[in-house]
Amino acid sequence: MKNGKRPTKRQKIAIAAAKLNPDNWLVTKSMPEKLSLVHRNSGKQRSILV
Repeated sequence: MKNGKRPTKRQKIAIAAAKLNPDNWLVTKSMPEKLSLVHRNSGKQRSILV
């Protein structure tokens, strides 16, 4: 599993729009149309559209 990075303000807004708590998610891959996230505690992976 890749190490996640802290989300930027724009990414936090996109994560919150997907009804997720931005404090609990790290960004592993950032593409113009999609964000790949990993949960800080459980390691669960998720992708959201931006």
